[in-house]
Amino acid sequence: MTNATTPATKTFAPMVDSTKPTLLDELREKSEALRAEGEAARRPLEDGIREIDRILWRAFRWIDEAVGHLAVIRPQVGHTFHLGQIMSLERPRFERAFVSFRRKPVANIEVLEHVELFYRLDGDKPVILRVPPMQAGSIEERLRTSTMPYQYQTEHDERRVVRHGVFHVTPQITSTVRLEPDYREQTIHVALRNIDRFESLHLEFQPDKVNEAALEQLVKFMLGESNGFIRLAPLKLIRGMRQEVPVSPAAAASRS
Repeated sequence: MTNATTPATKTFAPMVDSTKPTLLDELREKSEALRAEGEAARRPLEDGIREIDRILWRAFRWIDEAVGHLAVIRPQVGHTFHLGQIMSLERPRFERAFVSFRRKPVANIEVLEHVELFYRLDGDKPVILRVPPMQAGSIEERLRTSTMPYQYQTEHDERRVVRHGVFHVTPQITSTVRLEPDYREQTIHVALRNIDRFESLHLEFQPDKVNEAALEQLVKFMLGESNGFIRLAPLKLIRGMRQEVPVSPAAAASRS
């Protein structure tokens, strides 16, 4: 009996075209292209964020040194603060001041959230206001929003009937300047409170406009030597003691 042997069958793998990209190659190429586009789009924003941060640091150092000198010199400022028809504080003296800042992450970059200056203006002597009792509430509201410290007491007649409300007002005004950047919109918002009167002003600067010349104008405005600072940028809002009013360019130009 003859055993027939089956000849071995050979199989051949198909030839792989090494010049044709694989699926992984195609995916890799597309993802790298999109990643590069994203990085290119982020680069101008990141550069702008870092530039605004540098501008704010320069402003912080400049203001910090300037108010340090003013706290020693203690000049009188050329402003008169009117609290309606209740009282006026003329040419108060520049007193103590300090500058603070806060940081936060933006687009994974640690930057300044704001820079804020606080300073105090002092009058010469305490003010005593003797008013009808029915007016005490409205006057107290105005004093509270002015930031001036005060104490209140009542005067009675011999029958213990309240005849007057008496306010003992310490003529000290707290003034503030706050620089707050909008990193997305590439602007710097400046809020001024109680600088030349009892109200708040809000301006919006392009970052490159917050330079040494502008800071010099700011200090002159604080001292009552010039109001040129509020003409350097659009005036967005005047916030008075009782209402908020959008400001037109004509209204801004009429401020003295």
